[in-house]
Amino acid sequence: MIGFDIDPKSARTADSAAAVAKACRRIVLSLPTSNVVAEVVESMLPHLAEGAILVDTTTGDPEHAAALGQRLAGRGIHYLDAEIGGSSRQVRERDVIVLCGGDRAVYDECADIFACFARRTFYLGTWGSGARMKLALNLVLGLNRAVLAEGLTFAEALGLDPRVALEVLEAGPAWSRVMETKGAKMLRRDFTPEARLSQHLKDVRLILSAGERAGTPLPLSTLHRELLEKAEAAGFGAQDNSAVIEAWRFF
Repeated sequence: MIGFDIDPKSARTADSAAAVAKACRRIVLSLPTSNVVAEVVESMLPHLAEGAILVDTTTGDPEHAAALGQRLAGRGIHYLDAEIGGSSRQVRERDVIVLCGGDRAVYDECADIFACFARRTFYLGTWGSGARMKLALNLVLGLNRAVLAEGLTFAEALGLDPRVALEVLEAGPAWSRVMETKGAKMLRRDFTPEARLSQHLKDVRLILSAGERAGTPLPLSTLHRELLEKAEAAGFGAQDNSAVIEAWRFF
């Protein structure tokens, strides 16, 4: 197993993405955007052997994933868009899910890779299906965070102890897993990043773009984008996405 990362602080045993392509048949990509995926794949293409498998965990544009899968298939290279549901901390704890699009046989062949970091995987169909499901998942997840942030802000404004308010929310019918993963971070204003706010803002923009193509209005996600943009403009873009609670300071 070898890897490459542009971050000089990362463990690095290959000099470039091309070197990884020369040495490995199965390659996992984890990149910030679809545009970066395109650049990295382009640099790897001359060195990828026929039958190589690219497992792309990037949360990106579903149409890009579909087009890339088709293009690579024409060169005898397999592609899976294998988006991850969960944070980097949850990956380390093997507490995420994988949402996968591509050829079913290739998905089955990569089961051992997914088992290294995921508690469950879902095969969703052809290329781009994993990316589409990830956007739907992130829509609900992100709005859960925003609702929690507003609820805690509301409780505090009413003179309630926000710590007690979170305990009540966790015990009652409004519970969501977000309360366990982000509630305490919001209360402590501990925005040490597990998943960055600006990355989720990128996802919300992808969600709105996909909704527009599908002819589906997404009014809550439109408001969510505005909240995230307020927090990013205030300097919280590189912080954890629980920092969405800071958006309420700027109304």
